[in-house]
Amino acid sequence: MNFDRRRYLERVKERESGSPVFKNCFFAYLFGGGICALGQLLLSLYLFWGLSERDAGTLVTVTLIFLSACLTGIGVFDSIARIAGAGTLVPVTGFANAVVSPALDNKSEGLVTGVGAKIFTVAGPVLLYATLSGALYGVILYVVRLFL
Repeated sequence: MNFDRRRYLERVKERESGSPVFKNCFFAYLFGGGICALGQLLLSLYLFWGLSERDAGTLVTVTLIFLSACLTGIGVFDSIARIAGAGTLVPVTGFANAVVSPALDNKSEGLVTGVGAKIFTVAGPVLLYATLSGALYGVILYVVRLFL
């Protein structure tokens, strides 16, 4: 079938579907807020149990990572993410999913060459550039303080 540019663009326009932006934003807000509210609820619970604020905050982070990893492992996180969209990218939960997903995808290749080698394929660049950015920021701050 031979298409010229105009006919091709018409055909693309016929087949493209619009994205429900308002609905997507609403669900991202709802689920992202829900994750944050769960974190706040956990923090209040841990503080009620007598933990220090620092320890309670750490335990909230660990709990959210654990829950996200477990939900990813049993396949529930992906179902939630289909509805919630960007709302599941609240840093801790999204990061946990980004680490666990490649590990699950490559578990058939073995613990070393599969899970071990592929676990940070998504999160690795984030870790690398976050570390480099932090180091660069530290050097800049050190140099600026030398002259102030």
